[in-house]
Parts: sequence; structure tokens; C-alpha cells
Amino acid sequence: MFHAEPDSLLVPFDGGLLLEDAATRPDKKILQSRDWGDDLEREAKQIGRWQYRLYAERRRAILVIFQAMDAGGKDGTIRHVFSRVNPVGMRVTSFQQPSVTELGHDFLWRTTAPLPPRGHLGVFNRSYYEEVLTVRVHPEFLKAQRILETPTAEFWARRQAAIVAHERHLAEEGTVILKFWLNISREEQRRRLLARIEEPDSNWKFSLRDIDERGHWNAYQRAFEDCLNATSRPWAPWYAIPADHKPWLRWQVARLINTALAQIRPAFPPPDARAAAHLAEGKQRLTND
Repeated sequence: MFHAEPDSLLVPFDGGLLLEDAATRPDKKILQSRDWGDDLEREAKQIGRWQYRLYAERRRAILVIFQAMDAGGKDGTIRHVFSRVNPVGMRVTSFQQPSVTELGHDFLWRTTAPLPPRGHLGVFNRSYYEEVLTVRVHPEFLKAQRILETPTAEFWARRQAAIVAHERHLAEEGTVILKFWLNISREEQRRRLLARIEEPDSNWKFSLRDIDERGHWNAYQRAFEDCLNATSRPWAPWYAIPADHKPWLRWQVARLINTALAQIRPAFPPPDARAAAHLAEGKQRLTND
């Protein structure tokens, strides 16, 4: 079973993360030290090479989860980091407001069907973590799930424990789970939301709901801190990625995915005796053609 290697961006497994200490931007000298776009391109190509082997091997799956505040950079990160991946072996699922059918099931139900099969790479843009983040900030959403109890700290702890158990099961069955929290500052979010208004090509991204949710900033930060501390595990680690600088953010995500892939080292499967005989026969027939 996959276990995360130590990394400066890894959310500790002992519940010791303090959001007030989590950086939203690396040191200025680091940002100016090199061209992060070129570094990202190299990492993206390497992800593509590993994914090709993963698809051929078909022993394990990769599930990458992104969570962030609005305008945190999830869509752009997914687009750039996986730009060199063969889409045949990859699926991106974006979870929006749940449907009536989805609300009729337990909170993990709607995220089960899109899980990646062995050999595939799956990306969740938001995920079941919305149920202990957005729903925690807006407990009135529980009414649509026919949950009428008043949610307490124990209620959220039970949901988080269910997620940990769910991810442990997936890991034991061969899924490598990597979770990225894109940590954007409140000021940078304001700037990006304004850009969506001022840039015509970005108007379609803007929603007044994003402004409304900004008013719950502190509640979201508390929910994120509790969630990340409760659910970061060696087999399903969280990484707290400073997200104010997009090129550096994307490079870090790509780097960490490659680190995990290099650890499990998917390989092209060697032919068994039957396949080897078919190869020999095929070569002979084509040579004589």
C-alpha cells in the first residue's frame, strides 16, 4: 500500500496543522530563481510517461483530489498539470450541487461511480470533502439530505472518520490517493474575482455566490483546518500548496504527483508464455508476408 514520503508541504498526520502558519505564497527569492513554466512542462511530460506505464500495467489507480476556496486555481492547475496525459486513461470529475437522486443516498455515494479503475488516473475537482467543508459552513444543506439532527462536532467527526475509512479501503485495493489543498489568501482571491469581472473572456466564470461565500471566509478556514488534520493519512495524504502564485503552485502539484508515481514505479508488463508465443508467431508471419 502506498505511503507518502516526507515533504515540506505534507499536512502532518498528527493533527498539528495550523492554518495561520500555512503559507499562501513562497518566498519572493524562490519565485525569481527560475522559470517555473519550463519546470512545469518537464514535470507534465514525466506524468504523461508514468501514466502510459500505469495504463499498460493496470495494477493500480491514481486518484487526485483538489479542494480550495473559490478562485483558488483548481481548474487551471488540472489543465496544466495533466496537459501531457493521454485522455484515454484519465477522467476529470467536477462535483457541483448534488442532484435529487444523489441527495437520496449517503454522502459518499455520488463520488463512488467516478472512481478510477486500475490503470487509470482520476481527478476530482471538489469531492466528498465538500460534505465536511461547504456543508459544515452551511449546515442548512443537511435538510435536503433528510438529516434533521442538529450537527455537532461529533457529527462532523463521524463524517471525517467515514472518509478516512473509505480512503483506507481504496488504498488497500490499489488506489494511490493524493489530495491537494490550494491555499489562496483572501486578498489574492479578491484580485482574481475582480479580474473575472474586468476581463470579458472571464465574465462567464463570475458568480455573485462567490462573493457571498467570501463572507464566510473564517468559517471555511476553521473547517479546512479541522478537516485536513482529521483526514491526512500516510495512505491518503493532504498537501497544503501555497496558491497565490499560479506557476509555482502548478509545478509543486506536478512534482508531488511524479514523486508518488516514481515511488510505485508502474512498469510495462512482461509477456507471459502465451503472449510470447503470439509475438514470435506474429513476427514470423509478418516477416514472411
